[in-house]
Amino acid sequence: MTTRVAAIDCGTNSIRLLIADLPDASAGPTAPLTDISRRLEIVRLGQGVDQTGRLAPEAIERTRVALAGYAAEIEKQGVDRVRMCATSASRDASNAADFRAMVERTLGVAPEVVTGDEEARLSFTGAVRGLPTDAEAPYLVVDIGGGSTEFVLGTREDGVEAAISVDIGCVRMTERHLHGDPPTPAEVAAAEADVAAAVDRALTVVPGRRAATLVGLAGSVTTVVAIAQGLHEYDPERIHHARVSYETVAGVTADLLGRTRAQRLEIPVMHPGRADVIGAGALVLRVIMERAGMSALVASEHDILDGIAWSMLPGC
Repeated sequence: MTTRVAAIDCGTNSIRLLIADLPDASAGPTAPLTDISRRLEIVRLGQGVDQTGRLAPEAIERTRVALAGYAAEIEKQGVDRVRMCATSASRDASNAADFRAMVERTLGVAPEVVTGDEEARLSFTGAVRGLPTDAEAPYLVVDIGGGSTEFVLGTREDGVEAAISVDIGCVRMTERHLHGDPPTPAEVAAAEADVAAAVDRALTVVPGRRAATLVGLAGSVTTVVAIAQGLHEYDPERIHHARVSYETVAGVTADLLGRTRAQRLEIPVMHPGRADVIGAGALVLRVIMERAGMSALVASEHDILDGIAWSMLPGC
């Protein structure tokens, strides 16, 4: 018997929905989930949070509109269990209670404002299940979000060894440093120094330099990989488990940071809601690879959203 679940990941930049059928527990640990629906909306919930400490009313309203559409899809698909996890922006906001009340009215379930450690564990679970057999362990999984980036080290067999969440997401770094269009060299240098200091702190907690494989998650990573592959349209199947070298990531990053927002929008795979923050996201990825000594990256389309779904497996 399968269990149909709805997982919702509400981050700083986007809100995503996965409706999937989970296998029966007797199917074993390598059995995949079966996608029914995946949806993404850019709502920028974390708009201004780094400066104000509050969620903007218009950001809450954008999220409500997207969530109402998700609620309709969940009802249509006959879902058995629903779990919504809210991450960095709603952890940081002083008016998080307003956000929580909106979600309960719209979705009928309360959002779980997960800790950084739980966010990291969910991301690791989602990314590691289904990795190709030639991806050597241990894995350093990095999930570059809008407000924060999670670093997780572990193996498929033993799970998470160490994890940390640091505040260097693509939205946060853009709002903090990259004000020009395109950003000035001084702005880029300031952002890079900020990111490098945070990455070094993370790597003192998570010994990522001894990982054999770097696995990158979320929209900044997959967009960089899509650009590196020269795709004419976003193709998750081409991106999932693609390997990209450090040199290629560095080249894409330099190109993105040298473009205006209008020029970034001309890139075929660029989501309109990501064009203003992708330079910062690519910079975070490049600096992580440098500081961790990683010569290549494996991209994954499966991430915290899949981890949230797997957490609803009966018996978990």
